[in-house]
Amino acid sequence: MPAEIRTTECFRLEIDDTIAHLVLNRPHKRNAMNAAFWRELPALVREVDARGDVRALVVSSTGPHFSSGLDVSAFGQGGPLDAGDAEAEEARRMARLTHGARFYDNVRRLQDSFTALEQARIPVIAAIQGGCIGGGVDLVTACDIRYCSADAFFTIYETKIGMTADVGTFPRIVKLLPEGIVRELAYTGRRMPAEEALEWGLVNRIHPDAESLVAGALELAREIAANAPLAVYGCKRMINYARDHTTADALDYIAVWNASMLHVEEIGEAMAANAEKRPGRFAPLPPRTGPFRES
Repeated sequence: MPAEIRTTECFRLEIDDTIAHLVLNRPHKRNAMNAAFWRELPALVREVDARGDVRALVVSSTGPHFSSGLDVSAFGQGGPLDAGDAEAEEARRMARLTHGARFYDNVRRLQDSFTALEQARIPVIAAIQGGCIGGGVDLVTACDIRYCSADAFFTIYETKIGMTADVGTFPRIVKLLPEGIVRELAYTGRRMPAEEALEWGLVNRIHPDAESLVAGALELAREIAANAPLAVYGCKRMINYARDHTTADALDYIAVWNASMLHVEEIGEAMAANAEKRPGRFAPLPPRTGPFRES
């Protein structure tokens, strides 16, 4: 079957057999995250995950940088400029009083865009070239596996513009890097180059350039896709759960999970496929319909 290809304002989505490839596609803007980005990313990720026939997702980018982060210009706040003086002043007063609540709701919406990557049943592989700046770090830390090119660098850039990163970097990166390294990156806003990111375990592998990077990420996706989808889904759930809970809780959860999800038929098929050196005939994940959020 030919690959399915679709483009949106910010992305190009290609689904080829069991592999989805989502490409940030605003190179002229260095893939800055505008208002459309935050709508499209979670919708596309959840759509791909809900299908059931996709077994892995690669997220890559175009142009010199993976992403320059939040497009601040897209989030300007307009005011009631054409209203009468008293009416305009009252509107401004109300806006001041509710600013915190509106800001909170908006940040939670942005956070949910990246949480969609973490909550997907399928593994998500980030292929990072050039700069991974600000919100780009938020995005890739929500992915399961990170590959990068030799010219890649990572920076918690929000500090440099007077902000504290709030869309997902800190809750996730402190579980990927030593705390002292995170503090240094956050307090200084400095760049972490690819070799240092590999040394500390932020990335799994460095590729020479963007072309070999994407090829390597897709190859990894195909290797993952060769395994039983339910087993891979279970691995992702267990790793995420164990990261966020005690050992005792995680041991209990894996026991409950396998009690309900483990099937001897899938184990037998996996063993036969390996012995016969053929692709396994595994059950796909069940499609999901309607809105879904994991707790």
